[in-house]
Amino acid sequence: MTKTVTKAVDKTKAGSSAKTNGRGSARTGTKSGTKAGAKAGGNASTRLDKATYEAELLRMQGELVEMQEWVRSSGTRLVVVFEGRDAAGKGGAIQRVAEYLNPRVCRIVALPAPTERQRTQWYFQRYVEHLPAAGEIVLLDRSWYNRAGVERVMGFCKQAEYHRFIRQCPQFEEMLIEDGILLRKYWFSVSDHEQERRFTDRMSNPMKRWKLSPMDLQSITRWEDYSRAKDDMFVHTDTTPSPWMVVEAEDKRRARINMIAHLLASVPWEPVPRPVLELPERPPSRGYKRPPRERFHEVPDHASTLE
Repeated sequence: MTKTVTKAVDKTKAGSSAKTNGRGSARTGTKSGTKAGAKAGGNASTRLDKATYEAELLRMQGELVEMQEWVRSSGTRLVVVFEGRDAAGKGGAIQRVAEYLNPRVCRIVALPAPTERQRTQWYFQRYVEHLPAAGEIVLLDRSWYNRAGVERVMGFCKQAEYHRFIRQCPQFEEMLIEDGILLRKYWFSVSDHEQERRFTDRMSNPMKRWKLSPMDLQSITRWEDYSRAKDDMFVHTDTTPSPWMVVEAEDKRRARINMIAHLLASVPWEPVPRPVLELPERPPSRGYKRPPRERFHEVPDHASTLE
């Protein structure tokens, strides 16, 4: 299952250069070596073929499982921040990353609006309690960057609070990195036309309607406000120790593939040998008899009504 993926030299730099493994060959995140990194975002306007997408996604999900085992066995702490425009595909990318991972090792954190008590705390405080312990991965579906985005644009924070955040955020992230946490930050970028198309799809699809809120629709009328807020945020928080990695997300398939490939490339994981497991022989019965089924409450056989 293991194939070669590109490693970053420095844990604090999310894939700025490749590191060679003990056999002297660079590990790369795609079948074609560094092809994914050669063209930033790739041909984002052309939808990736479904069969190609599914095959490559499954291959990389296998590597994510192996990376998870390295995180667990090495005691590494990994935080992955997912930010971007509304309907840019953050949630779908998170689902594909976590799909085959152990929920005891990898957990998704999507915090609701802060409570009145939390509003009186240090801004980063409610996020700190969700940071990983040794051997854990945390995927942040939105993060402390709410203050630089929706809170600033919608007026949910004061100007003084925003400027304090902008000053403290790089220091906060440097503290996490200095303490040994691997921090990766991804910004999912989508055009206004594609965002509106996805909103329209959500409005007409009852299975996706829950994804759409009145607050989301504000991102249409305040598109340029959000654009300026994002640009300002990047100026102050796209730092050398903790850079923003932009994921072009016009095509969700390409966005997921590119983002996962970069994550695999930027984390310096190594395959971990696993012990060989063998099923033991079942011992002979010692006289146990199962009680009659009639004594238990069983789930009705709904499946039989479909035949």
